[in-house]
Amino acid sequence: MFKPNFRYTDKIVKFLTRISASRELILNSPFIPQWELTLRKEAIIQSTHSSTRIEGNRLSLEQVTDLAMGREVIATRKDKQEVLNYLNVLEKINNLISDTSLKEKDILKIHRMVTEGTLENPTDCGVYRNRYVIVGNRFTGEIYFKPPPNNEVPELVNDLIDWINLKDTKELDPVIEAAIVHYEFVRIHPFIDGNGRTARVLAALILYLRGFDTKQFFCLDDFYDSDRQAYYQTLQNVNQKTLDLTSWLEYFCEGVYVSLKAVKERVIRLSIERLRKSREGQIALTERQMRIVEFVNLNKKITNRDVREMFKLSDEGALKEIKKLINLKVLKSIGKGRGLHYVIK
Repeated sequence: MFKPNFRYTDKIVKFLTRISASRELILNSPFIPQWELTLRKEAIIQSTHSSTRIEGNRLSLEQVTDLAMGREVIATRKDKQEVLNYLNVLEKINNLISDTSLKEKDILKIHRMVTEGTLENPTDCGVYRNRYVIVGNRFTGEIYFKPPPNNEVPELVNDLIDWINLKDTKELDPVIEAAIVHYEFVRIHPFIDGNGRTARVLAALILYLRGFDTKQFFCLDDFYDSDRQAYYQTLQNVNQKTLDLTSWLEYFCEGVYVSLKAVKERVIRLSIERLRKSREGQIALTERQMRIVEFVNLNKKITNRDVREMFKLSDEGALKEIKKLINLKVLKSIGKGRGLHYVIK
């Protein structure tokens, strides 16, 4: 039976705490319903571009967007098919499994969807590898790691699936579970090709099934693509004797936080754009003002005392910050005396 080896560190706990706060703000924003389809579409397109680019796909983000919109793109057939496959998988993430629990057939189906029409040997699509492979750089000859023998693959995959379906696993934070599944799948390397993309789809699927990203707002793959060397290096640095996943979990949690932070900032900016729809020009908010708007989005209101405590300001200093946002027509005051507070205008 598969049993992951890891420990909670201050870094992991810090990121999980920040992830929870950012996610709550995003999902509770009053502007989410209006922008939901836009945010979801953008995240799927960005994820597709980043995940396929990690594996060497040459299409630009603009070309991926064009394909997603049904437009014609001048590129190789394989590059286009890889992108179309990945877009299709993410669009259908709510139908990737037919039951309440993950099964082996679901893993094979996902791989088939990801790689259909792109493999050198079409019979490798949705089928476990039938030979031993070495993962490395084909140009330099550098060996990154040696996956388990092919005859061990079915048992290892089923052990992982059994672990995913355990009741105890559901007690873990969804981010931790997704990170573990991502790594273990890459380590097993069940297929001849398409393992990285399938692993990243599985991580996204875990987050979806656990109710973490049901709206599909978060593009995790962009973090990996922004520094591919760090992504591969962190995967390779896991000790193959102990399989201690702690450093990988720290990296994965940081990636989720960075992704959520980007969405959070986008939601705040969309909120501001909505508020100034009848105004000309841009509202340039300071970092402090952004934090105040973020606080209001999360808590529905803010008081002078809240601002004072957030930034260690005097009453006069806190009121000055609030008045700036009132003058910008971002906030308005409600109530009087001790009941005075401020909300989004």
